[in-house]
Amino acid sequence: MTKKGESMENNSNLLSDPQELIDYLNTETKKVLDMFAQAGCDDIFTNFAQSWTELASRSFEDPTVWIRAFTDYQQNQMNLWTNLLTGKTAETVAEPARGDRRFQAEEWSQNPVFDYIKQSYLLSSKLLQEMAANAKLSDQEQKKLEFYTQQYIDALSPTNFAVTNPEVLQQALETKGQSLVDGLKNLLTDAEKGRISMTDESAFVLGENIATSKGSVVFENEMFQLIQYTPSTEETFSRPTLIVPPCINKFYILDLQEHNSYVKYCVDQGQTTFLVSWLNPTIEQGNISWDDYVEKGILEANRVVKEITGSDKLNAVAWCVGGTLLASTLAVMAARKDTSIASATFFTTLLDFKDPGDLCVFIDEQQVKKLENKVTNQGYLSGRELATSFNMLRSNDLIWSYVVNNYLKGQTPPPFDILYWNSDSTNLPAEMYTFYINNMYLENGLREKDQVTICGEKIDLGKIKIPCYFLSTIEDHIAPWKGTFEGTELLKGKNEFVLGASGHVAGVINPASKNRRNYWINGELGQGADHWLESSERQEGSWWPHWAEWLKRRAGKKVPAPETAGNDTYKEIEP
Repeated sequence: MTKKGESMENNSNLLSDPQELIDYLNTETKKVLDMFAQAGCDDIFTNFAQSWTELASRSFEDPTVWIRAFTDYQQNQMNLWTNLLTGKTAETVAEPARGDRRFQAEEWSQNPVFDYIKQSYLLSSKLLQEMAANAKLSDQEQKKLEFYTQQYIDALSPTNFAVTNPEVLQQALETKGQSLVDGLKNLLTDAEKGRISMTDESAFVLGENIATSKGSVVFENEMFQLIQYTPSTEETFSRPTLIVPPCINKFYILDLQEHNSYVKYCVDQGQTTFLVSWLNPTIEQGNISWDDYVEKGILEANRVVKEITGSDKLNAVAWCVGGTLLASTLAVMAARKDTSIASATFFTTLLDFKDPGDLCVFIDEQQVKKLENKVTNQGYLSGRELATSFNMLRSNDLIWSYVVNNYLKGQTPPPFDILYWNSDSTNLPAEMYTFYINNMYLENGLREKDQVTICGEKIDLGKIKIPCYFLSTIEDHIAPWKGTFEGTELLKGKNEFVLGASGHVAGVINPASKNRRNYWINGELGQGADHWLESSERQEGSWWPHWAEWLKRRAGKKVPAPETAGNDTYKEIEP
């Protein structure tokens, strides 16, 4: 048997001693926490300690806030103890916040001991939250303190540990310990992968039931592969569509399954559709720059698409950091008098980074410098580490719920295509990343005329005068919609802004076939985001058809669909 198999065989003997099994399980859970630490989560406790050390030193200036908070806390704890000792369990001292799903099981309120554990934890959490909220630091430091305080609180929830989670103990009893053994299997599997499984990854096979739209790779270089998708209509528009995904995840977020594939939707609308699949850089490719993504990436893809189709212009679509790269490219093209991209569509794209959303807690000179040194030494920013940072923004939903379900309860998460994609992360080259984080997030230089130089050109977004379609989402915590709205004022063409429901991913992948949610259109531009929303019109369903109509007016005449991919120069390399 393999070492893993031997380990599991030995662990099964622990069933004869439940306490030993629980102790062992907590030891294994610590290994997962160590795994998180290697992925960057050690910053939770480091930054929490640093922030609270500073806060404690400031408290001597006005100790009344601390005294008042601790007095209230002690009084509530005394009331909680009194209720427990006198049997008044119906009298609640602390309640979970609305939307907190961790304590929904009946045991948390009906069992006096676990009810006490829950309420005591909530009281301690409230104390830390109030102390952090009243720290009166600068805006940046205040957000950072509150964020790492919440991370610390979430990590130490009694739901995250077997001996203090009644659901875990009850399930272990009902399954005669099998749930704990299954949890150990899940734990060992994830430890080998170095990340938490958020979905049943065995349910998906690339090219079979995910990323299935028919197409061919027709060009490749050291930066990307160019995919041309097979038409599904007899005629296509003469002007092709080039899609530029983010380079921090795999391209197939735009081609998940048949019912929710944005690529398939484009093809079915009669668009001759091309898509960039970015490289996943290794340590040897750490010197790939932002300029390379523009010059050897988007500009090269633009050239090849025009040569294959014979069209002198194309329409470009980009998402998130792909959109920031596209805007950089358009500014370079404007400086060079190149008008071959006729229109641009930006999904949840920041061009003005003054409000980076929840990511602001990771972005200050000290943290950036520390990460920059690490990235430079290892040659790239690990996609796994980047994914962990994003997950930390919603840690109860995206980290701790899986720790409980996968490892303590021994459950396998259900299949979910978006979470499968989310786990399939890519790295960023060190040079590209350091340029991006410094010039965009720290200095916000892209919005300023001539402050940033890309591919030898001074960048002026005001010179971009082509029609642009901006799609943002109202619950986006990575690219806040009011921040992305600023793009409509930086780019000087005829702009269209559309606000979709939901968040950064689900708001974009909102297929017309299901026609769910809603979106807003036709607000008045030029007077800020709030005024735009006040003057906008709410529409039901998916925004995809609205965009398709917008693009149709810029897609040229209908011509017979190409019978084969590529041309004599650019032949199919692989499916």
